[in-house]
Amino acid sequence: MLKTFISLLLWAILFGVACAQEVSPQNSSDRAVNSIDYQTRLSSNQLDDSGFSAGSPVFIRIVKTVDGSLRDGYLELFLENQDGAYGLYKSWPICTFSGDLGPKLKEGDGQSPEGFYFVRPGQMNPNSSYHLSFNLGYPNAYDRAYGRTGSFLMVHGDCVSIGCYAMTDPVIEEIYSVMTDAFDNGQPFIRVHAFPFPMTTGNLEKYQQDPNIDYWRNLKEGWDWFETSGQPPNVTVSEKKYQFSAPD
Repeated sequence: MLKTFISLLLWAILFGVACAQEVSPQNSSDRAVNSIDYQTRLSSNQLDDSGFSAGSPVFIRIVKTVDGSLRDGYLELFLENQDGAYGLYKSWPICTFSGDLGPKLKEGDGQSPEGFYFVRPGQMNPNSSYHLSFNLGYPNAYDRAYGRTGSFLMVHGDCVSIGCYAMTDPVIEEIYSVMTDAFDNGQPFIRVHAFPFPMTTGNLEKYQQDPNIDYWRNLKEGWDWFETSGQPPNVTVSEKKYQFSAPD
């Protein structure tokens, strides 16, 4: 019994720190700077080959799973074209995230967030314990309206996660460098939308008995906006619901 209690206590401590090693950004390490510089040059060449321009505005979409296995999630990075629509630059598999389908509710629950988040330059961390990272900004206004708690919820390198999205070091280098280019070119913030699965009508029917179904229907509105218009919507919170409008 004592051994079981100690094991549970250690588990709770580990989950309680989430990505607590993700301190506020400090001076960049030489390793991080070199990685970013190299990936910036590499990404610039790849962007040219893909028909995009370095420094174009960025939009990121995260999907936890496609078939419900929780092992086939992905992160998509979109770039704005000259006509104002966003096109897919690249998609990478998520190496790992923690928890199950559904939003993060409280500090220590081990859940990776779902919802609509904004990343500003100050949330980028070149000194991450997980190589490079950026803070999702959880809890957002919606999360706070429901009393949700948590901190240091990141997208980062490596392949370990307690509440974060881990992408491996080479992948986070490329994502980080493209985001940095966008910030350097004047983008004030980057929208990051995190979903449990592709928000199709069929998937919502599949999960219609899930206790999160009303929340997911609200998320679907934001998903559909982007799918229809090619532009990520402006997201606000009113009456404890996400509200969507044309981006500024």
